[in-house]
Amino acid sequence: MLWLFFGKIKLSFLYAMLNTIAILFSKCISRDSLQGCHSLRKTRESCLSPRRVARGDNPVITSYAFSKLINSFILIGLILLQPACGKKVQEKHAVQNKAATYAVAVLPTPVLKTPDFYSVFGGKDGRTLRLTQKNMVEEVEFVALRDTVFTIEKTIRKDAYEILKVKTEDYPYPTQRGYYIDSRFVEKKNEKPHGRARALPDKNAIINKLVSAKGAIYVWGGNYVKGIPEMVEFYKPAGKLSEEVQDRWILKGVDCSGLLYEATDGYIPRNVESLFNFGSPVDIKGLNPDEIAKKLKPLDLIVYKRHVVIVLDNRQAIQSTIAEGVHLRSLAGIIRTISETMTPVTDPREEGIADKFVVRRWYFN
Repeated sequence: MLWLFFGKIKLSFLYAMLNTIAILFSKCISRDSLQGCHSLRKTRESCLSPRRVARGDNPVITSYAFSKLINSFILIGLILLQPACGKKVQEKHAVQNKAATYAVAVLPTPVLKTPDFYSVFGGKDGRTLRLTQKNMVEEVEFVALRDTVFTIEKTIRKDAYEILKVKTEDYPYPTQRGYYIDSRFVEKKNEKPHGRARALPDKNAIINKLVSAKGAIYVWGGNYVKGIPEMVEFYKPAGKLSEEVQDRWILKGVDCSGLLYEATDGYIPRNVESLFNFGSPVDIKGLNPDEIAKKLKPLDLIVYKRHVVIVLDNRQAIQSTIAEGVHLRSLAGIIRTISETMTPVTDPREEGIADKFVVRRWYFN
């Protein structure tokens, strides 16, 4: 392996350096021994006399043996040191190359039910948006808000980015197809970050934000009314788009539950089915539309199959529909319309939700 090869080179270099030091040191000893002989008024020849050599007093031979002894100690030390060094290099290499386990949204992040983003935003000609007959991009599940934490289950590598198969506690609904995000919208992490902070805004702030979305188009899976301009940067269309197609391309709009999800900064559940049991029930069983309207309070939710209406006050409600987008309606009028095909109930768990509607109260301040 490459790390092991470079590790051996470093150890060899260290050994060569220490060996050179040992030789120089031994030469110093040899020189000092000879100088010692001169200081005793002996000649070099007498220092190297046969008698001195015979009894092992030759300073050159002694220094050579000393050098070899030092080399032996150095070699033994390097042998003992190499496994530890190799282990540390290997651990460092493993940390640097460990696949990230988590991702954090740094932009509003579209979450799709397919890994093939280009087939949805561009198609074969590079400018076709995959829409249903009702102008909905049904592959979009929702838009994750900034700081949403994802767990990465699979990485699909592209040329300059990755498609990540993920799951998130912000959207804990099971799926067989999986949820996918583009890595350019997130920052990957090796350790699990803190989850997105949830703070319930003030009631008036929520209502003002709901009303400010009036006029936005209905976008399936949308919960970011301003849209995500990075979508035309990352999935650049091959040619000019109409204003309507561009708005849908950047997911500029909201669906019914996405309207409330954005207005509460992601505080409430994102899925309509979860809203059937969110908060507390309001007893409306057996009441007529006018009686129901009198019982409702601001931000109460009128929930029925695949749709939610949000009460603004005792006169108006707001909703996002496929036909009209985000719009206001008379509270009594919308309850009458719903009551034409639905039956008011208090507890959907007892009577089912197929042709029923409920009112849930979740804001108590």
